[in-house]
Amino acid sequence: MGQKKLQRFAEIETFPNVLIYPEGMQGKWNEHFKNNHPVTLELACGKGDYTLGLARMYKDQNFIGVDLKGNRIWRGAKTAINEALPNVAFLRTQIDKLDNYFAPGEIKDIWITFPDPFLRKSKSKKRLTHPKFLQLFQPLLATGATINLKTDSPELYAFTQEVIAAAGLTLLEDIPDVYALPEVPPLLKIQTYYEGMHLADGRTIRYLRFQLPATRLDWRSIKLPSDEATVGGED
Repeated sequence: MGQKKLQRFAEIETFPNVLIYPEGMQGKWNEHFKNNHPVTLELACGKGDYTLGLARMYKDQNFIGVDLKGNRIWRGAKTAINEALPNVAFLRTQIDKLDNYFAPGEIKDIWITFPDPFLRKSKSKKRLTHPKFLQLFQPLLATGATINLKTDSPELYAFTQEVIAAAGLTLLEDIPDVYALPEVPPLLKIQTYYEGMHLADGRTIRYLRFQLPATRLDWRSIKLPSDEATVGGED
């Protein structure tokens, strides 16, 4: 590991806005933020561009970027400290362990911004909009919570549309080309590092917003057409 990465790993352990595999946080994020404002997550947040952008827009809400890679979290956490953003935190952990850190109903909304689309069929369960993850998220979400996907991947976009239909989810917004809109909504104007790269490459940015049902999801019972076909090529 490079010296710069080692230095950043050491630094984030001293940052007050970074929690690394913390214990006893379920239902206690209000104690960390010292308020009872609602909590929104950015999953696989990388440098936390959306976490920061949302926090700047909504001072009366709290935002947590979740990622495993401390080197990336360092940048977002450092920016939040430099800008004195008290409503920003970063959680270093695996996303499939979220229920270790959040209590039922504790999460207002989830943003998934430019995640790895895991194009091979054998990797489909790693997609963050796979029913397996949605089942994990469901009890942690507050009533009326939304899940927001922003992606340049046509495969992940189509897969998520398929999941929404097959699982009976409530589709709230479906924008096949964000920057083709006459006016881009402020929430979608926030750009991540990777989004900037994708736009420079001429890629189309897609957006989906949806809600999970009140009834409990059972991901094993949800049959997807793509279960019978390979997404993005053969294994």
